Amino acid sequence: MKTVTGLFDEYSDASAAVSALEARGVPSKDISIVSNNADKRHGNDNNAAEGAGTGAGIGAAVGGVGGLLTGLGIMAIPGVGPVVAAGWLATTAAGAVAGAVAGGAAGGLIGALTESGVPAEHAHVYAEGVRRGGTLVTARVDESAYAEAEAILRQNNWVDPTARRAAYSEQGWSRFDDSLDPYGPAEIEKERLRYRR
Repeated sequence: MKTVTGLFDEYSDASAAVSALEARGVPSKDISIVSNNADKRHGNDNNAAEGAGTGAGIGAAVGGVGGLLTGLGIMAIPGVGPVVAAGWLATTAAGAVAGAVAGGAAGGLIGALTESGVPAEHAHVYAEGVRRGGTLVTARVDESAYAEAEAILRQNNWVDPTARRAAYSEQGWSRFDDSLDPYGPAEIEKERLRYRR
């Protein structure tokens, strides 16, 4: 299995990518979505998990009838803030945060991404992108399906991680820092407008 990952500035693009992956036969259990919810744009009464490190409810919520998006739960990730999330990556990130709190290990979203094979330099961009209001879609696919899965993400307006790293660097950013405050609604809207096509 290989991991294909895409960051999206707009939740609607990420949602379309998830639906397209599912339509191509990628099982919901192999897809994850983590979306910033600081502006509470994603109405969700599920509350599968609340608070950093409480991912057990997310695992139970995933895989509902109708695909991955019906299993979204709410949780918090240090430095990222409130997110709606579903899938294996969300569960792994929540567990990594709990482990980091208990054992002092690196955890959270960065740890979950790098553990799944995402290069560290991209993992930092992805975590920062979610902190700034974005949505992350990650799928585990057979190596033979990797190119098609990546093409699906690209077709749905994914963010090029190298270009976004350069844009963040121009603003003085060097890496994700979970001790920083998450972006609030006004900052998120400003960020979305900066990159809107």
